[in-house]
Amino acid sequence: MGYKKLLTKKMEFSASHRYWNPEWSEEKNREVFGKSAGPHGHNYGLEVTVEGEVDPETGMIINLYDLKTLMNDVLTGFDHKHLNDDNPFFKELIPTTENIARVLWDIFEERLRDNDRCSLYRIRLYETPDLYVDYWRELS
Repeated sequence: MGYKKLLTKKMEFSASHRYWNPEWSEEKNREVFGKSAGPHGHNYGLEVTVEGEVDPETGMIINLYDLKTLMNDVLTGFDHKHLNDDNPFFKELIPTTENIARVLWDIFEERLRDNDRCSLYRIRLYETPDLYVDYWRELS
């Protein structure tokens, strides 16, 4: 039986947002989203987990510097941004933790598509220390 190897890198970023559906009235937005309907921010924790085989020449699934550089590049569109206003993914999509994780999944999956040593396995996005969302792919 073969075993998959997983490697996880964690980074933090800060962003502000508000939960707001423009098709609803202000009253309905405040009723559904409560305090989150107003602008507020979080210090997010992002874990990116890749799976792959360990390269016998390097002993790595992926060079950690390369993964860190990729994460930094992706997070430039999120870090210290007001997601509703500054990030094009959230012009029509409410930037809930679930939606932010999904957008990050799509970006990382695309960016890792041509990597022949590893692929994206899981995104874990912490909004607070006790609240996070997981997106992952079942191991084959």
